Amino acid sequence: QVQLVESGGGLVQPGGSLRLSCAASGSRFSINAMGWYLQAPGKQRELVATITGSSSPNYADSVKGRFTISRDIAKNTVYLQMNSLKPDDTAVYYCNAGVETYPDYRHLAVWGQGTLVTVSS
Repeated sequence: QVQLVESGGGLVQPGGSLRLSCAASGSRFSINAMGWYLQAPGKQRELVATITGSSSPNYADSVKGRFTISRDIAKNTVYLQMNSLKPDDTAVYYCNAGVETYPDYRHLAVWGQGTLVTVSS
């Protein structure tokens, strides 16, 4: 079984920065793309950023130029550096990974438990 554990959320003032981390653990698996999604109160979950197995990033228009996604393949970890945070960025942030398990070669979409980011003065 593969698990994702996020960390790094918290309370930050507008204009501030936070760095989220998400580490995958388990056995007999490999990870393809990873990503971050957010869900604000009363709204649907939406894409923030994704990164491919070759570390090519993709961003939602709302975070371009402010957020940076990166990954450490050896550590099965993905990061989200969030700068110039706005109150509208307040949400629960979820990590996602496309996982292939061995030896059965199943393809799974795995989600973390979420970490709360609150941007407020």
